[in-house]
Amino acid sequence: METWGDMCVEGGDVAAKRNRSGLAGEENGGRKRLKGSPERDGGGDLFDALPDDIVLCILCKLSSSAGCPVDFINVLITCKRLNSLSLQPVVLSKACHKMLAIKAKKWSESANRFLVRCVDSGSVEACFILGMILFYCFQNRGDGVALLARAAITSHAHALYSLAVIQFNGSGGSKNHKDLRAGVALCSRAAFLGHVDAMRELGHCFQDGYGVNRNVLEGRRFLLQANARELALVITTTPGAVVPRAWLRWSPHRHLQGPLMSDFGCDIPAAETHPANQFLYDWFSSRGGDPSPGLRLCSHSGCGRPETRMNEFRRCSVCGTVNYCTRACQALDWKYRHKAECGNEGGAEANGNGRALHRYGDLNALINLNEEAEAIA
Repeated sequence: METWGDMCVEGGDVAAKRNRSGLAGEENGGRKRLKGSPERDGGGDLFDALPDDIVLCILCKLSSSAGCPVDFINVLITCKRLNSLSLQPVVLSKACHKMLAIKAKKWSESANRFLVRCVDSGSVEACFILGMILFYCFQNRGDGVALLARAAITSHAHALYSLAVIQFNGSGGSKNHKDLRAGVALCSRAAFLGHVDAMRELGHCFQDGYGVNRNVLEGRRFLLQANARELALVITTTPGAVVPRAWLRWSPHRHLQGPLMSDFGCDIPAAETHPANQFLYDWFSSRGGDPSPGLRLCSHSGCGRPETRMNEFRRCSVCGTVNYCTRACQALDWKYRHKAECGNEGGAEANGNGRALHRYGDLNALINLNEEAEAIA
């Protein structure tokens, strides 16, 4: 018998000995087991063998595309490793608005801490949502505006438009704090980024000469752009990108000056409300619908913004029962709700505004713009 290292051979037949060892190995498993593999360690889960970089990449994708907070919460409660990696700044910085869609009725200190953690991680959506909550719900004007400005600096369209609304109304201050030109500038930037409400508001500003030199043709152009953008968003979010025929129903009463696609014969459903606006609406609705005595909510249900001082918003001059923070909210609410209510209760004739309603038709809810002459450029 010859000995060579750890191999014992008999009769010098090394090749035969190797063949027999190979056959025995195939019978016992058929493959070599790697050192440190889950099977060798007695486990069958390959997840622990994945590098952290790959898991973080997957979690970032989930964070940026989650359909609701539950999608992210289910990952947090799966295991300790996923919980730890999911709360890494690189993951939280990618959080989308749907992942951060916290319900007003479930607001708590832990929800606030989570949003703050997302803000500290660099999440732009968290800056916008928490800024809106602080500014309007908790009257923390300074921190709220700071967070909105932080999001606006990164070209967040919703934050830019929200700051424009604050400037238009002088929210958080007195009537003298209105800065119409700053509102138009912020609105223009948001419109450039494709914000439909900003396009619509900018169109009305040009048509009315509100904060900018009056230019009716330029205003109509922005309104048409808002129409096209609105329709494009609906088509892209529709499965199969097919517009139902009901949305393109012909209407004999069409007005080329109209602010919505319905004025061109299209019956397009309402756009999805941003979680920040939905939070505001639910927050104040659960508290009786009014932010405080003497103050009112914007009558457009997709807005949720409250007044920060008495008579901050404009009333409908026909019925006087609704009020809006912007002309864009007025146009949307007129289409989806107020058009069927305004004047039906005798408000138009009783107030002597039936002639004005007939003149403007479906174009406006006839907001009463009781602005001082010097406040209008």
